[in-house]
Amino acid sequence: MNRRRLVFDGKGKTLYEGPEPGTLIQHFKDDAAPVADAPAADAGKTAIVEGKGALNNRITEYLFQRLGDIGVPTHFIRRVNMREQLIREVEIIPLEVVVRNAAAGDFAKRLGLAEGLQLPRSIIEFHFKSDELNSPLVTEEHITAFGWAAPQEIDELMALSLRINDFMSGLFLGIGIKLVEFRIEFGRLWENDLMRIVLADEISPDNCKLWDAKTGEPMDKDAVSAGGLVEAYQEVARRLGVLTEAPKAKTRGPVLVTSNDKLN
Repeated sequence: MNRRRLVFDGKGKTLYEGPEPGTLIQHFKDDAAPVADAPAADAGKTAIVEGKGALNNRITEYLFQRLGDIGVPTHFIRRVNMREQLIREVEIIPLEVVVRNAAAGDFAKRLGLAEGLQLPRSIIEFHFKSDELNSPLVTEEHITAFGWAAPQEIDELMALSLRINDFMSGLFLGIGIKLVEFRIEFGRLWENDLMRIVLADEISPDNCKLWDAKTGEPMDKDAVSAGGLVEAYQEVARRLGVLTEAPKAKTRGPVLVTSNDKLN
């Protein structure tokens, strides 16, 4: 069995060397957030949620394909299997771009806003990408001073993020889901001497705050508090049209459909 060279091992994904130069294999894990209130012996351990990686793989594939259809450049090439994607290797910009449409979580607490309050307009925030520092909020002054991105790159990051937000807000609203906020990453894709900024990483319930439009119930990783994380992720995938129950099959759980299946 050929062993693939490990390039990066993160919390939710692992990157391996791809089959061709300039490509990587992105593997989606079943790892969830660290177990809350765990005994001392289990401190720091990560919960394993069976099936989460496959769901995030399919949801990301679908959203990246749809964004590509409207001209948003991405690192996605194709899905390899239930848990893996073939992607272009990029130079990750060390920023997390957070787009907020409504007040929620830490943002609501920070500004003393009511949970769920619709913002006057979508707000973009930048966070320095660092797990050790818990991805602190940074300003454009920090970004340019430390050379994380040039001013014109910041403008492009903001323009692409707003375009992604406009598309995804409408897409999710059409299936009864409110896109409260999301966090995305970008990378520099080098083609000979030319460089362009492309959407990288993933877009899934792991890095989006999604609420059911009618009930306000979480349909993202916050659903884990009620023990319903996989069910919530399955429902998002089902509404997007990338997950369907197996017809007349004596099986438990859903079946992923092929990437050629689209919403009508």
